[in-house]
Amino acid sequence: MENAIVATKLTKQFGHFTAVDHITFQVPRGQIFGFLGPNGSGKTTTIRILLGLMKPTAGVAEVLGMDITSHPERVRAQLGYMSQRFSLYNGLTVIENLRFFGRAYGLRGEKLRQQIDFVLQMADLVGRERRHARLLAGGWRQRLALGAAIMHTPQLVFLDEPTAGVDPVSRRMFWDLLYRLTSEGMTIFVTTHYMDEAEHCNQLAFIHNGKIIAQGTPSEIKERMMYGQVLELSPSDPARAMTLLRSAQADGRLQVDEVALYGLTVHVIGSDMPVKQAGILELLRTADVDPGAALLIPPSLEDVFIANVR
Repeated sequence: MENAIVATKLTKQFGHFTAVDHITFQVPRGQIFGFLGPNGSGKTTTIRILLGLMKPTAGVAEVLGMDITSHPERVRAQLGYMSQRFSLYNGLTVIENLRFFGRAYGLRGEKLRQQIDFVLQMADLVGRERRHARLLAGGWRQRLALGAAIMHTPQLVFLDEPTAGVDPVSRRMFWDLLYRLTSEGMTIFVTTHYMDEAEHCNQLAFIHNGKIIAQGTPSEIKERMMYGQVLELSPSDPARAMTLLRSAQADGRLQVDEVALYGLTVHVIGSDMPVKQAGILELLRTADVDPGAALLIPPSLEDVFIANVR
């Protein structure tokens, strides 16, 4: 499969600090590529390099078949970008924002009108054309920002934390738009904090402290990169259960790799969990905490990420 991005040993240093550390990855055309990692891990720096806004200290990045360092202007015309922060003009209406960005991308006349109509239909903004951007709810604002980023029909679009602060229903609808765009041939490079969103990407890369620690499809990463098994508990007091288990882990009474809180459940990760399960339940019962249901479950991407970071 042809690649939209090929990054080879890409590195960016700021003085003695290495923000991106010899990372290598590929992004196939027509797919959603998820780039996951905590704040400060190197995600945004990588995007800036791939957009041609920042030169790497070392390594090579080919974007749409061209070296982004040597031909940034030629490549950039085929790229779209939606930043972490709301990137529209609050004082302008929906249609005024789209008209402004379309003209900025060089669209005029009938072509501009066609693209505005396409974005309004695609983002379900018909009927909201005259509303000011500042009056739109978060989910609609994000759709408008996405529409502005693709006014010029780019081959590749970068979305930096596009659904941060958006409610779950709006996030789901936003991702439906992304699926539609990739079905029409667009390639999407998206950074996200949400592991449930990562499950819906075609390919993933986990970055931590500037290094890629895992990459592949979601299923490949879970199969290859998970060290240990996951015991999910539904205790009567999840916070106290986690505190007890972590204390036992710290003083050596419980030989596990990780104890993490997941909403109202607790995940205990380690090897030989079927053997250790009885001891874990007894530890909680002794402290008057009902462990509730205890199930060995398939690992989530968040389980895998935590295990690899540890």
